[in-house]
Amino acid sequence: MFYKYEIKNNGIEDILYLYLTMSYEFSKELGLNSDDQELTRRTKNFIKNNGIQFQGNKVYLVIDGIVVKTLDVQEEKQEVEVLKENLYYSNDYYFVTVELENNALVEISLKDYLLGSLATMIIPELELETLKALAILFRTYAFKEMNENKKIPAINDYVIYKPISYYKLSWIQNYDDIVQKLQTAIVDTDCLFLTYNHYYILPFIHFSNHGKTLTSDSYPYLSSVASLWDLASPYYIGIQDYSYLDFSKIMKTTVTSNTNIEILDVDDHHLVKKIQIGNVVFTGDELRNLLNLRSKNISIIVNKNFIRFIIKGWGNFLGLSIFGANELAKNDCDYANILKYYFPKVTLNKYIKELP
Repeated sequence: MFYKYEIKNNGIEDILYLYLTMSYEFSKELGLNSDDQELTRRTKNFIKNNGIQFQGNKVYLVIDGIVVKTLDVQEEKQEVEVLKENLYYSNDYYFVTVELENNALVEISLKDYLLGSLATMIIPELELETLKALAILFRTYAFKEMNENKKIPAINDYVIYKPISYYKLSWIQNYDDIVQKLQTAIVDTDCLFLTYNHYYILPFIHFSNHGKTLTSDSYPYLSSVASLWDLASPYYIGIQDYSYLDFSKIMKTTVTSNTNIEILDVDDHHLVKKIQIGNVVFTGDELRNLLNLRSKNISIIVNKNFIRFIIKGWGNFLGLSIFGANELAKNDCDYANILKYYFPKVTLNKYIKELP
């Protein structure tokens, strides 16, 4: 990437000069006015990975002797808006009402709710800072639902809650260690939540996408940001095969190797909007729900004895990518900056108890 570096002092501060040549692909990207946020991230990684002892903030990128970019690599601290309230909003004092699958209502502490919710998101090697970001998103949802509906459904489109004890058998080897890690994430983010224009946001989360997140006309706080880490995710490609008999039962229409299967419409992000199977037209959402597909980015291969679905990404590609957030955390990005990256338009807030 960089073939040479120098640290020079201009009489006021140290400046790091990183030298490239146009023969490098990275240099060509600079010439195309790459996103400064992404260049700053990659430059920070280069400094860290190569052990460059640089304590300043300013970096000059030099291509063939010409300074083409100036980057500020100081660690950005996200501001937290403090809100004083008469109520206790902390993990142990704030209680939520959860509506279970059998419609029974149970009252539990926010801490217990967050433990049970975070547990559903556990994947191998999940970083603590990623868990903290998730804890803030789930706490925001708890505040939103209790404020608007006075209860939280245990199963919904955003958060799935099960009592933490539910996982004792599946985590039998390291249950205590995982619970301790989850508790740390919850305690370290106590009373923190997210808003857009002073309203609680919904916790849009997915496991991985196809290289970037998506916007939504319905939710102006959702931005499209690059998430190229997801292309290397083990969750990026999924394959599901169905015999024609099983496929026919699921779709409730007769399907054979001679049946016409055609994707009729996709959106700008290659997500299926309509698909025709024989004489029946399904929406992308209907197909995904019926087959329990990871996403609507679908390719179909019709074989002699079975149908193969190849799925890219996992989720709706909105909001925070768990895999992408985890890669940021591995590169020393804290929870506040992870949330700011995936939700650039939102505000990080903190409730504190107003003293009498």
